[in-house]
Amino acid sequence: MSVLTARIEAFLRHLEVERRMSAHTLSNYRRDLLALAGWMDEAGIASFKALHGEQLRSFIASEHRRGLSGKSLQRRLSALRSFFTDLLKHGELAGNPAQGIRAPKAPRKLPQVLDADEAARLVEVPTDGALGRRDRAMLELFYSSGLRLSELCTLRWRELDLADGLVRVTGKGGKTRVVPVGSHARNALTEWQTESAPVADAPVFPGRGGKPISGRAVQLRLRHLAQQQGIWKRIYPHLLRHSFASHVLESSGDLRGVQELLGHADIATTQIYTHLDFQHLAKVYDAAHPRARRKREAGSGDGS
Repeated sequence: MSVLTARIEAFLRHLEVERRMSAHTLSNYRRDLLALAGWMDEAGIASFKALHGEQLRSFIASEHRRGLSGKSLQRRLSALRSFFTDLLKHGELAGNPAQGIRAPKAPRKLPQVLDADEAARLVEVPTDGALGRRDRAMLELFYSSGLRLSELCTLRWRELDLADGLVRVTGKGGKTRVVPVGSHARNALTEWQTESAPVADAPVFPGRGGKPISGRAVQLRLRHLAQQQGIWKRIYPHLLRHSFASHVLESSGDLRGVQELLGHADIATTQIYTHLDFQHLAKVYDAAHPRARRKREAGSGDGS
């Protein structure tokens, strides 16, 4: 193991033990940091202390030429900044070589959403048997409250207040928020609770051995249920969260309210749904405005 690699592994152990970083994030950090170490070996740069900003800029440029997207490069720079901050903290660097370096802008990709009819058709799965009642409760809650997949999987019955229609979830960064639960979801959850007769600390949606259901199990089940309901779009758990946000914003116009419901730390993250709402309004305009219709009617010979 090289000196560069050994220092990276020490940093990753720190993230795992002290900051309890997820295995997925650690894997991304390892890939990003080892990519830099490999480039430094080829460039003959023996230590991180010898790495300067212009050299790091050359590394990012070479990765871009290699085909990495703007989004991937932004993530890579984020990992490098965290690593260099740790080196600075331990006196191993005089300055941060990533200072002022920006990745190419990633094109903004709007999330897909279901329309209201598709969402209703998806969540209204048959409730025959225990599995059907569980699936109905799971889908209704997803769409009713805009939960993240991880929030739904780890949810306990003690965090649900079905009488008042509220659910308390802990999201990214350990932040807790309270979100309303709609009447359809409350009814479905009540039926599922009666069926499963759980204790307060039990997971709402248990998997094998009574442990919380895995995210992968939810993904596979959702895909199966969508096909069963005759919906052939690519269906995945976050699609219900996107649909929830888009539909609430479309009806209310309250961006701050949607930000609170989703648990976004930065309103810029929520603003993507204003673009979705604008697309909807643009379609309404194209279908309804006389001057918009006139474009399609051009060439019909009617000059009125």
